Amino acid sequence: MNELYPSTKSKLKGSLYLTIAASIWGGMFVVVKIVVPSVPPLILVWSRYLVGIIALLLFCLQQRIHWQIKVRDWPLLISIGLIGQLASIVFQETGTMLANAQIGSIITSTTPAFMTLFAALILNEKLTKLRILAVVSATIGVMFAGGGLFHVKQSQLLGVASLVIAALTWALMSVLLKKVPVRYSALQITTVATIVAIIGLTPMVFSIYPHYDWPILLTAKVSSGILYLGIVSTAISFVLWNKGLRYLKASQSGLFFFFQPIVGSLLGWLVLGEALHLSFLAGCLLIFFGVVLTLRE
Repeated sequence: MNELYPSTKSKLKGSLYLTIAASIWGGMFVVVKIVVPSVPPLILVWSRYLVGIIALLLFCLQQRIHWQIKVRDWPLLISIGLIGQLASIVFQETGTMLANAQIGSIITSTTPAFMTLFAALILNEKLTKLRILAVVSATIGVMFAGGGLFHVKQSQLLGVASLVIAALTWALMSVLLKKVPVRYSALQITTVATIVAIIGLTPMVFSIYPHYDWPILLTAKVSSGILYLGIVSTAISFVLWNKGLRYLKASQSGLFFFFQPIVGSLLGWLVLGEALHLSFLAGCLLIFFGVVLTLRE
């Protein structure tokens, strides 16, 4: 595959992986909003990764992955785990708890704008007029699609700040993924990053919550939510996202993140009863326009 000029088939394949991953994450916000009142965000992320790593290791066994990682590649892989799987997800779920599912999916969807900037700074990708127009169009679309963002309460400002940090760190991680040598599969990268996140979270969890009521994780609602987050939103979607990034440039890949607020807003309306404004349709059209622009480039 030519990295500079990906074929139409490669673009479509990458687009499919990224769309599915982003859509799964849109649904994740609703699950988090339902489960988080019973479980602190830090414990929820840690539990999610424990389930996720079991699923990932089973996938690795099924794929017969050969673990021959060169020493010089470890710093990059560890950085991806710390920035993306650890920092970004903790800030994301904390922000969702302090705000709401709709605002969470909207704020973190500023990620593509940050990805375009980081791609220019780190990967030397050109900031073409078409890419800028695509990001601007989709970003405005997100603002319209999630009209709830215009009604942010003062009590939700800390949540908004956490979600902005989540968007920044996820964008940086996604761009760093483009620097990983192609000899490592998306499954390998995701597995290593998840292990790094678990190692980083474990001492934090047991020092902050030494007397936590762990049996609550076994209740039907919480355990089902954690299983979804661990298997679907972590093991499956992270692999799909990492795999999709290989087929498109970083500045193009970010646009597919905008499918997250569409799914998140729809499910927030259907499941949680969150308001869905009439501007939602107009916002969706602007988002799709931005995605079409980046694929036509």
